[in-house]
Amino acid sequence: MTLPPFELHRPRTVEQATELLERHGEDAAVHCGGTELLLLLKLGYAAFGHLVDVKGIGELRGIRAENGELVVGSAVTHRELERSPLVLERLPALARMERRVANVRVRSVGTLGGNLCFADPHSDPATFLLALGATVECRAGGAPPRRVPVGDFVLGPYRTALRPAELVTAVRIPLPVPGSGIAHAKLSFHERPAATVSVLVRLGGDAVAEARVAVGSVGARPVRAAQAETLLAGAPLSAQDALGRAAELAAEASEPVDDANGSADYKAQLVRVLVRRTFAQAVADAAGHG
Repeated sequence: MTLPPFELHRPRTVEQATELLERHGEDAAVHCGGTELLLLLKLGYAAFGHLVDVKGIGELRGIRAENGELVVGSAVTHRELERSPLVLERLPALARMERRVANVRVRSVGTLGGNLCFADPHSDPATFLLALGATVECRAGGAPPRRVPVGDFVLGPYRTALRPAELVTAVRIPLPVPGSGIAHAKLSFHERPAATVSVLVRLGGDAVAEARVAVGSVGARPVRAAQAETLLAGAPLSAQDALGRAAELAAEASEPVDDANGSADYKAQLVRVLVRRTFAQAVADAAGHG
């Protein structure tokens, strides 16, 4: 397999990148890691005359804590996230999730922004970020940035809410409050998730004060299981019947589809099992951070 010919551009600002994308239109694609884009080009599933490499744009780099959020530049790699001292201190669950993305070769090159923009339905980060209520910061040219919740950013397989010539500049992740716990679990075949579940729990005594349940990799896009969250909120920690019903509601909300990883029924069962498992892990994590 060989790459088709293309011209590589390396802008140093968002404004320069926007100008290139506007000039070349549909014949241009953004390159930010390229672990999936270059494979598509090699396989002949896509062709672009121009690749706009945004990894050299300083605005898209770096990780910082700001106003109760972790702000991750879109060109930060998965490997940087899993090893960042700030992430390990302030949001270790993010580092744990990133540590299991694909393999070390992919993590060393692939970026968080590139992962979200590619919108592969079989992916870890979007599910995790959805449970935490993260937002995607986007900007084109000299326009002010706009913020889009992750749940509204990923529209479907390989479709996002990005506007023409717009870049993702950062991902803003709210830091959990004390008494909260986070867990992420998945089942993978050949390093591609067949089911991903992320749960955030905030405890109030011996009961659940708040629960967020996100499910991905089984349907067209990651989703929050709102009915499951409502059922769990206020439930005693010992209420296994409520947890079983919540797992069932999460499986229904995920709208699993048949694909090479298994039937919809099989993937629904995976969701039920993973919801139970991640809920228990999140509760344990919350108890340790009370």
